[in-house]
Amino acid sequence: MCKTSIYEARNNFSALVKSAEEGEVIALTRYDKPVAVIISYAEYEGKSSKEIDWLSKWRKENADVLDDSGLDFTPSRECPDYSKDPWA
Repeated sequence: MCKTSIYEARNNFSALVKSAEEGEVIALTRYDKPVAVIISYAEYEGKSSKEIDWLSKWRKENADVLDDSGLDFTPSRECPDYSKDPWA
């Protein structure tokens, strides 16, 4: 992983993009703290599709638990409406 400051990245952006295309991961820093990462588009697509697949799989596995169609959502005294004056 290559680390560079945002200031240096601004001056060498084309070279950093070329490095990312070749598979290098570039961490952008501000005051020596990482704030962003430059990766290739192919790597980005691979990561985002894995995350979406994981979430879809989890939702299917837990569909019965996530189903809230039979729940009663009417307000009660246990859940007061704080938008009104609580001292009234």
